[in-house]
Amino acid sequence: MWPWVYFIVIAYFALQLATSARYGYFRDALYYLACADHLAFGYVDQPPLFPFIAWIGRHTLGTSLPALIFWPALAGAARIVLVAAFARELGAKRFGIALAAALAATPAVWWVMDHQFAMNAFEALFWTGCAYVILRMIHTQNPKLWLAFGAIAGFGLENKYSIAVFAFALLLGLLLTPHRKLLFTPWLFAGGAVALLIFLPNLIWNIQHHWPFLELMHNIRVTGKDIAYPPGAYTVQQILMMNPFSFPFWFRGLLFYLFSRATKNYRVFGWAFLITFAFFLFSHGKDYYSAPAYPILLAAGAVFADHLLSTSAERPSKWRAALKPVCFAWLAAGVSLILPLVLPVLPLEAFMRYKSHFPVEGKPTERSLVGTPLPQYYADELPWQEQVAAVARVYHSLSPEEQSKTAIFCGNYGQAAAIDFFGPRYGLPKAISGHQNYFLWGPRNYTGEIVILEGGSESDARKEFASVEIAATLNIPYVYSYETGPVLLCRGLKGNLQTLWPRVKNWR
Repeated sequence: MWPWVYFIVIAYFALQLATSARYGYFRDALYYLACADHLAFGYVDQPPLFPFIAWIGRHTLGTSLPALIFWPALAGAARIVLVAAFARELGAKRFGIALAAALAATPAVWWVMDHQFAMNAFEALFWTGCAYVILRMIHTQNPKLWLAFGAIAGFGLENKYSIAVFAFALLLGLLLTPHRKLLFTPWLFAGGAVALLIFLPNLIWNIQHHWPFLELMHNIRVTGKDIAYPPGAYTVQQILMMNPFSFPFWFRGLLFYLFSRATKNYRVFGWAFLITFAFFLFSHGKDYYSAPAYPILLAAGAVFADHLLSTSAERPSKWRAALKPVCFAWLAAGVSLILPLVLPVLPLEAFMRYKSHFPVEGKPTERSLVGTPLPQYYADELPWQEQVAAVARVYHSLSPEEQSKTAIFCGNYGQAAAIDFFGPRYGLPKAISGHQNYFLWGPRNYTGEIVILEGGSESDARKEFASVEIAATLNIPYVYSYETGPVLLCRGLKGNLQTLWPRVKNWR
């Protein structure tokens, strides 16, 4: 691998860590740390791999912001190397390999994902890893590599279920090309067995718990939580998500796979991308769901540019040589323009000014995010410590006897996980909630005699409790309105929380 690849990797990794503590803890990061305290083979809204990574992180580097961001930043660095390796396997020379690494560090979506302690940062590694095994299989005609494919796909399923879409797209892509012969081998079934064996604990967990993830997905669809964009708007979002400056490369990479004689052997990857893209388009998936499919296009785009701009004694050209650094300058300019939008390099006030002058803006993916001043990935880093401090003031206004029977009930997993994470420094007990996996963790020993309610409706609370008072108010700039509601002190639940618990279930 050319040293410039590692220079790009180090710069990318260093920028992620240098800005890790700018704002605060991301909502999902706090939730994954809460899940790490309840290790299991499955969760309502995710497979078990990332909570296990959170458990490892907690017991090794710790839970400071730089310690947490280290893991997704490391995954992002590995993705850059993998894309460069993919380009090399496709036949790229030194320039093409370095360009592939630069392209892998360009997309806006990955600057965001690699700055969040969440499973999405690892997703592209598993998807591209599966594609890389197929590429090696095409070159070596060694069907035993299906075992490696199965292992990567199995761990990918334990990270996020959506890899099943891409794995199926790769298999269907093979079926549509002369390489379909690679499918007709017992090693394919052996690889499938490996994947199933790795995925089996989570599969059993889902069966035992009556498929909570499917129930969650059904609820999201019927409630209209996510915004479904028409094909044109969805495609524009893809271009913005991947950074418009990289569009000429990845789109040319797609055409390179599908129509170039030089890549006839690699049509499978063009088909795999189109199938994956079509699936998320017509199933109304969020725009970033297809992001892990783009590394194979970025690698192909780098190979095409390498072929186009290559020079030799038989093919001398000054303009081709001059255009090589232009490619890197073009990508660097694109990253520089969007960086404050996708990485917290600016203080909040400076960011708001920069955002107000930016000519384009990504569309929200959920209805609750419409009209908010900050993008979700920034807004979800801001409210937690102030929320917990407000709850602590209410909690410590009670007598010790009252505190012993006071439950802290939160409206969503972000609020509950923030109580669990920051609460010990304020002397708070663990929170309870009906949202996502908190519902399965139950009401603990609380009966509902006294409840501090965060993120709940005052009118709804008055229907359930004998008395309700506004005990604290919040004024946190730039966060979502549902995170600044009052903290309610509720007494005398009309019933027992232990028996009423099924009613608080909120999977959406």
